[in-house]
Amino acid sequence: RLALVAGSGVAMYSGVMIGLNSLWYKDYPRSAFHLFNDNNEWLQMDKIGHATTAYYVGKIGIEVFHWTGMKPTPSIILGGSIGLLFLTGIEVLDGYSTQWGFSSGDMLANAAGAGLVIGQQLIWEEQRIGIKFSYYPSSYAQFRPSALGKNFSEQVLKDYNAQSYWLSCNIADFCKSESRFPKWLNVAIGYGADGMTGAVVNSYDLGAPSPGVPFERNRQYYLALDVELAKLK
Repeated sequence: RLALVAGSGVAMYSGVMIGLNSLWYKDYPRSAFHLFNDNNEWLQMDKIGHATTAYYVGKIGIEVFHWTGMKPTPSIILGGSIGLLFLTGIEVLDGYSTQWGFSSGDMLANAAGAGLVIGQQLIWEEQRIGIKFSYYPSSYAQFRPSALGKNFSEQVLKDYNAQSYWLSCNIADFCKSESRFPKWLNVAIGYGADGMTGAVVNSYDLGAPSPGVPFERNRQYYLALDVELAKLK
């Protein structure tokens, strides 16, 4: 099982990196490896997206390495690092593209997502605090479809105004075993942003509807109850 996972993992990783390099990055000029500071873009919504991706790929990686029969600690560390490894490869490709660059902020977010999944698994042998994602269509994509997406599938990934990210905590996991607190009920802290049609300053596509007045860029914070579906029988 370990040989199967290692072999297929290397093949998939190589295929994705080669595919990205030839299908995406070839359309942009190349340069020497360089750094790029994008920490002030999109009110940091993109950074939380990086952490979320690293968290979920790491979570899947841990489950896969557990399936191979590897001992718990190495399976957690190796599996939980898969997301960080994958996203680091993309950052390296960015570093050789004049359009982007290697972002230390992205790497810090990637490490945070991997650290969250690895740390919890090592300490508690479970994920008591998870990252969740929600989407609700915004009205901003019509003014900048080139950046925010032209249709639903693109807007889910690109329109940061429409995205929310949550740290969802399962309270029952922190209670004593005899506690009657519902095991399926979580408390979640959320973050989102609004009024963005550009990374740092707002701009609008030619031919798009006029917004009339400039949008005000702002951060949004949420507190909500959340149903943990994995806890439902």
